[in-house]
Amino acid sequence: IQKHLAGFEYDHLLFSYHGIPERHIRKADVTKSHCKIDGSCCSTASPAHDFCYRHQCYETTRQAVKLLGLPADKYSLTFQSRLAGDKWLEPYTDVEIDSMPAKGIKRLAVVTPAFVSDCLETLEEIAMRAKEDFQANGGKEFLAIPCLNDGDEWCETVAGWINDWAK
Repeated sequence: IQKHLAGFEYDHLLFSYHGIPERHIRKADVTKSHCKIDGSCCSTASPAHDFCYRHQCYETTRQAVKLLGLPADKYSLTFQSRLAGDKWLEPYTDVEIDSMPAKGIKRLAVVTPAFVSDCLETLEEIAMRAKEDFQANGGKEFLAIPCLNDGDEWCETVAGWINDWAK
């Protein structure tokens, strides 16, 4: 993330995670009582966190923000790729991106940490459609940060895992 942000003057960094239906979060709650999807359960210690995708998204963002040294007003977290029917995790990436220019965010960087490799959802939904929507709503500059597969470091890490496994 830091490498891609170098030289890009951005107003906001958006962490966009793959969305899932809320019922999946509740089903995965090993305590059967912790996950409320109310904004507090992800920050209250629980054995449910080991299996909670939502908590892990918030924790990944928290750790990345800490490493990047970002102030609280410089980033946010959303969920993309929902289908009709069930209620999916919010806030929704497309809705948030569409509203950002009106809030004064004119230069936006988007990272998709739940994706190891770029795919239709990161390329078409974010790098193309989200960029078009952001600019159509008054945004000026948009940076879609590539997934891990874009860097040599990732290939070296995977190769190391394979070498370790083969021993």
